[in-house]
Amino acid sequence: MPDDDETLFVALYTDTDVHGKLAVKIREKGFDAGSAYEKHNDGLNDDQQLEYAALHGRALLTHNTKHFEPLYRQWWEAGKHHSGVVVSQKFGLGEMLKRTLRLLNHVTADEMRDNLKNLAEFAERRTRH
Repeated sequence: MPDDDETLFVALYTDTDVHGKLAVKIREKGFDAGSAYEKHNDGLNDDQQLEYAALHGRALLTHNTKHFEPLYRQWWEAGKHHSGVVVSQKFGLGEMLKRTLRLLNHVTADEMRDNLKNLAEFAERRTRH
């Protein structure tokens, strides 16, 4: 994993189960994002996906909560470092983009490192009248 204490914004890597255009849309908003498809990593298993993301200093975004939450715990218990894991239930591209941008605007790369976040934390807050 790159050692860059100066990095403020989270760099993202989207797993194969995330909409292929999400990384493109995130880049259009000025953030650093890449996808497993763009990197030709669609054949990698879950552990290899996290290894790739960690090696390149990227937080991994996935819908595969069932496998990545236990994988996150395994890495934690083994003392293996990564740039973060972000899990989310599936939403349409627009909602995924909104929630991901909220995460990127509120969580620093340092806060994300070795951490697990759920995009549910970044849903638009509805006010009651």
